[in-house]
Amino acid sequence: MMTIKEIYENFDQIGCVTFSTLAENGYVESRIAHFFAFDEDGLYFRTMDVKPFYRELKQTGKVSVCGMYPSSQVSHDENNLPSFVPGYTMRITGDVRELTMDEVEEKARGSRDFNVAVYDIQKYPRTRIFVLYRAWGERYDFDYAKEKRDHKLERARFAYGGMSFEKPGLTITDACISCGKCTELCYFDAVEEGEPYKINGNRCDECGNCYHHCPVNAIIKKW
Repeated sequence: MMTIKEIYENFDQIGCVTFSTLAENGYVESRIAHFFAFDEDGLYFRTMDVKPFYRELKQTGKVSVCGMYPSSQVSHDENNLPSFVPGYTMRITGDVRELTMDEVEEKARGSRDFNVAVYDIQKYPRTRIFVLYRAWGERYDFDYAKEKRDHKLERARFAYGGMSFEKPGLTITDACISCGKCTELCYFDAVEEGEPYKINGNRCDECGNCYHHCPVNAIIKKW
């Protein structure tokens, strides 16, 4: 499973990512920000306490973050079908808390990244630091045209701080008759033959083709 360091490095490579919170009116609000540091306690980001973002973080204590690398641009082929350069998406959801100034200064003693945060606070006194201390998420590595490997997806889910995660992929039950219909219709090379057949969740996009076409309803969806 990915470490906090690896999670941070993947987000850091993306740079600016989308942070989403639940507002008082029941709608989800999103804005662009970035993680500036990590340690064994989690991932760190900052905002100002005069912003709705701060209020929502304090009210709910929760955030969801996502981003895409190396490009979020979509091109189209001669048939007007969407095309993506190989890359990955990152997403993470969990619990946050605000750090005290004493905590920030203590971390700054051994961290260049936190030194920058202290400088930012001095320049903008309403700056506040949050840590995403308990979370789960996923790295979704895609190569839809199979330019660099023989399958489209590599999914890696992770959790830290006591959180758990649901494994990716649909599930084939013992009701499977090994007819091969799911293999024929899986465009992600996720189905493995056997009795019963199995789905490699790390390669499964959960597109639903196998679920839709199984003649004996042997496949379980995610809900």
